[in-house]
Amino acid sequence: MTDHVVYVLECADGSLYTGYTTDLERRVAEHDAGEGAKYTRGRTPVRLRYHERFESKSAAMSREYEIKQLSRAQKEQLIDLE
Repeated sequence: MTDHVVYVLECADGSLYTGYTTDLERRVAEHDAGEGAKYTRGRTPVRLRYHERFESKSAAMSREYEIKQLSRAQKEQLIDLE
């Protein structure tokens, strides 16, 4: 079974980035190496602040969308829960 993971990174500039992957460790390493999303390339190093695992891609993608719609304050509350 493949894990489908939604994650939130904190970039070096303090901004938050939300993404989806099936291999969390690899993806965070890619972001940190400047090989991830265009948004994070100039904002390294990054730090994993939050993640959730799902059994299906559709559930994970729906949750990614929900998190991306949250305000900065709401995302910080979510991060503080973990």
